[in-house]
Amino acid sequence: MIFQSHLDGGKKHFITPEIAIEIQETLGADIIMTFDECIPYPSTYDYTKTSMEMTTRWASRCREAHKKEGQALFGIVQGGFFQDLRKISANDIVNIGFDGYAIGGLSVGETKPQMYETIDTVMPYLPEDKPRYLMGVGTPEDLIEGVMRGADIFDCVMPTRHARNGSLFTSEGIINIKNAPYTEDEGPIDKNCGCHTCKNYSRAYLRHLFLAKEVSVLRFNTIHNLYYYLNLMKNIREAIREDRFLEFKREFYKERIIGE
Repeated sequence: MIFQSHLDGGKKHFITPEIAIEIQETLGADIIMTFDECIPYPSTYDYTKTSMEMTTRWASRCREAHKKEGQALFGIVQGGFFQDLRKISANDIVNIGFDGYAIGGLSVGETKPQMYETIDTVMPYLPEDKPRYLMGVGTPEDLIEGVMRGADIFDCVMPTRHARNGSLFTSEGIINIKNAPYTEDEGPIDKNCGCHTCKNYSRAYLRHLFLAKEVSVLRFNTIHNLYYYLNLMKNIREAIREDRFLEFKREFYKERIIGE
């Protein structure tokens, strides 16, 4: 596949599954991914099927090329929002055999019901004794719903991207620190949060910094959002260990009273 770089004047780079594995092995990541195509949304059935089959072929080549010990290789299930293709992809990827399995191609513009239906379709085909990774997801609600459906691992730019835009996650929902109601608000971002930002800076001060374009506020916001996400997952793990996840989920939604 040919990629055009935004860093070197638009120079084109040809990446194969083997080159993708070589790059990731050189980087030394603990978990690396097979080469796949995340297709546009929406896409036709024929395009999705062709892409899925190519992704499966690439997965086999990645599995063959991966030689570095102590580095987990995850296969990626594709198939768009066609449930029959998702089942085929899941079976094929599992049959190749990987250290963990990812569901790709989500959070690309689909509705929440479409996302959750796809997760429900794929999860039964992924081994329970291997990590199951939901790629590119997402909101705190998505994490709750993903865990409910069997996901173990998530990744998303949302905490840091929202931080840069002034959107901050709280136990009651999202606030936008740019908004006027926070002009004289001397409280922390979230009264239930123990992060460095909440312990030291008020909403009013963060709003002032943001509107003044003071770069430090981007760090303060990011510290808070990452702490929120990490603490949410910590609380989810504790709830699962104590066999009270459903109760935790109910309380999570009960507390959310505000939006961006």
